[in-house]
Amino acid sequence: MTLLYILTFVGFLVQICFITLAIAAGLYYLAELVEEYTVAAKKLISILILATTIIYILFIFFDNLPWSMILCGLFAQLCHGMIMTSFPYVQFTSIPFIGSCIMLIVNHWLAFTYFSSVWYQFSEILAYFTLCLWVVPFALFVSLSANDNVLPTVNERSPLLNDNDIVTNYFSNKGKKLGLLSLFNYAKESILPQRNKKSY
Repeated sequence: MTLLYILTFVGFLVQICFITLAIAAGLYYLAELVEEYTVAAKKLISILILATTIIYILFIFFDNLPWSMILCGLFAQLCHGMIMTSFPYVQFTSIPFIGSCIMLIVNHWLAFTYFSSVWYQFSEILAYFTLCLWVVPFALFVSLSANDNVLPTVNERSPLLNDNDIVTNYFSNKGKKLGLLSLFNYAKESILPQRNKKSY
């Protein structure tokens, strides 16, 4: 009886490791797909933003959700739509990106507050969190790696200020890779053992 109790914890830890590896492999594959098919990723994320906006509008007519949740959700989708205007370039210091991060926190707080005071089935709460709060930010998070391999373009402020041309700007920012795929590549190179190729 005691051995089986200990094995339960060991099995639980092994399952957590397998789930973590599966999620990491899935994220890596999705990041590769987004880098390869940037235009299709933009269309898909735009469709997700539109679908989430429609869901929030339908909440006005079919459910008694608080207006604060609905308006904050619509404002978050507006911020996501503004991020998509410069896709695949995502500037972490831009107002739409900062606004979407703030609205993600506010929307979670409003949802936790509301669902802890009003009873709903767990499946309904999970559906709300998945479709209204998590899908679009997750898609944008995975698409951050598309920034790394896009050809350089001229800044809008470069012709006005004449501070950098296209080549100087590209080579000055070339080493700054902050995407999800570069994080996974760094983890792969530093954690996993590398096989040495034999030269014959």
